[in-house]
Amino acid sequence: MVSTTPPVRKKKRANRTFGRQKAAELYEALAQDRPDPKTELRFSNPFTLVVAVALSAQATDVGVNRATEKLFAVADTPDKMIALGEEGVAQYIKTIGLWRNKAKNVIALSRMLNETFGGEVPRSREALMQLPGVGRKTANVVLNEAFGEPTIAVDTHIFRVANRTGLAPGKTPDEVEQGLERTTPDAYRKGAHHWLILHGRYVCKARKPECWRCVISPLCKFTPKTPDPASVSGLGPKAPN
Repeated sequence: MVSTTPPVRKKKRANRTFGRQKAAELYEALAQDRPDPKTELRFSNPFTLVVAVALSAQATDVGVNRATEKLFAVADTPDKMIALGEEGVAQYIKTIGLWRNKAKNVIALSRMLNETFGGEVPRSREALMQLPGVGRKTANVVLNEAFGEPTIAVDTHIFRVANRTGLAPGKTPDEVEQGLERTTPDAYRKGAHHWLILHGRYVCKARKPECWRCVISPLCKFTPKTPDPASVSGLGPKAPN
């Protein structure tokens, strides 16, 4: 017997992805808010940048900078880092999460730079990702910051901002990166990584985005927007009896 019940049609989800023109408006607003975006990790050369970014996994930039200030003062080249040794590196980075494994990786990547790349940090993503402790995100940061390549490294902040705003929704960092590559206009590719990460760190925060002071709030598809605490009644101090 043939069923006469009409098939159930799935509702189509609204398209939350930005077009390039709207993406350009978003980046322009971020650019006006932060004209000179750059990493907050402190480094003096491509090698110290590789080390700093590798150490920053599951750690804050502030915490990494506190540790590397003294580390880089004594070891700012692969040779000096190797001479320091794994235990020596560990003494400087014990305040950083996963410090034992990171110390091991710092020495291993220093050796590989010397043995495979002539002591120089390579300028290709594929080569960088051969280094111990260096993944795609780290490689993209180094290419962008040290060599001026228009790469976009997707960390937790960028992943959140890209999904919340609708700029480049994705279920994985790779999907978000691909979406940002498609959506981001060429004029904004160099600074995109920094604008998004800084916006996520200081405005579009994980627990509660501060929509009331967000320069891209009119373009953002996140709802409901977080209201300004100062305008919400009942949050001020109670009047005396």
